[in-house]
Amino acid sequence: MSHSSKKRSALAIYVGRIREFNRTDWLVYAGWVGMMIGLVASTGGFLLAGHALGVRFPAEAWLVPIGASVFAAAIAIDTIGHRTIYKEVLRGGEQLVHHITIVSGVASCVLLVLAYDHPGVAIPAMVFTIISFVYSLIDEAFHWRRYVSQHSDVVEMWSHVGILVGHGTMMLGWWRFYQLGYPGVRETLAALGGSS
Repeated sequence: MSHSSKKRSALAIYVGRIREFNRTDWLVYAGWVGMMIGLVASTGGFLLAGHALGVRFPAEAWLVPIGASVFAAAIAIDTIGHRTIYKEVLRGGEQLVHHITIVSGVASCVLLVLAYDHPGVAIPAMVFTIISFVYSLIDEAFHWRRYVSQHSDVVEMWSHVGILVGHGTMMLGWWRFYQLGYPGVRETLAALGGSS
């Protein structure tokens, strides 16, 4: 079997575990992955609507839905393992790390949106962004420890590369877009009939 065939086989086995989901697993999976797909659709949809109306956004703005897309695809794979083969292992401290990372990540996104009208909330948005990255790195320590002791597989590890790349691209792009003054947002909101 070739190296690429082994990789495809490992991915097929990992993703195939989705057949082991119970009702609760499906609800958690749909809620988590669905929320990220919603972020891709809302940020990308807003930019596409503005673009269709002739608004020009900086490249950094497009990194938000691009990064969110990579992140969503990576967690769609990673979460399958979390809800199946690694479910019991995660019940320890790692599950709490995931929850802190998720809450911090969601808070950072919500606050960055609010920072458009209320620049003061950019400070807690930055704090939550940093916390989400710190706890992502703590999570990686758990995963690497499990991987080197042969209790994890390469698919999970690669999905985490996608998570870090997607999250980093999305958030750094978003912060740069904010620093630039959210160019194009006011024009898009005005063209769509919203407040500016």
